[in-house]
Amino acid sequence: MAVQSLYRRYRPRRFDELKGQEHVVRALQNAVINHREGQAYLFSGPRGTGKTSTARILAKVLNCEEPENGEPCGICNSCGAIDSGNSYDVLELDAASNNGVENMRDLIERSSLGNPGRHRVFILDEVHMLSKPAEAALLKTLEEPPPHVVFVLATTDPQKVSETIRSRTQH
Repeated sequence: MAVQSLYRRYRPRRFDELKGQEHVVRALQNAVINHREGQAYLFSGPRGTGKTSTARILAKVLNCEEPENGEPCGICNSCGAIDSGNSYDVLELDAASNNGVENMRDLIERSSLGNPGRHRVFILDEVHMLSKPAEAALLKTLEEPPPHVVFVLATTDPQKVSETIRSRTQH
């Protein structure tokens, strides 16, 4: 049996498992239920408040084969692939380690490749660590994102994210 850290074992996998984020959950579920999800979100808050977990759940429900009431089913192939980190539809990037313009150009190139009818979700963690050229490259894509692409930017320090990027996201 593989050893799994507690935070991974007990990480929320559905919106109803998130604690202390009811207003965020309600807004995201309503957007999903009404097919009015945004193309760019900015999640901010201290470490451990559920930014990345919320982003993963959003990615899961957007690609779930049988979503119900704005929640992912958790059992379909898509949900399983996202939970295991093997989904072609979801890409997570640690912007603290991958903060250069070439990293953003690669991500932008990947965003144009998609499966019709499915969402490509790009989760950029610690987005405040991007270099200025990388921010500029990302900004262009946020202004005119490809169809069925959703960007979820997460940060512990929203003041360090440029105003132009913040203005193009739901925060």
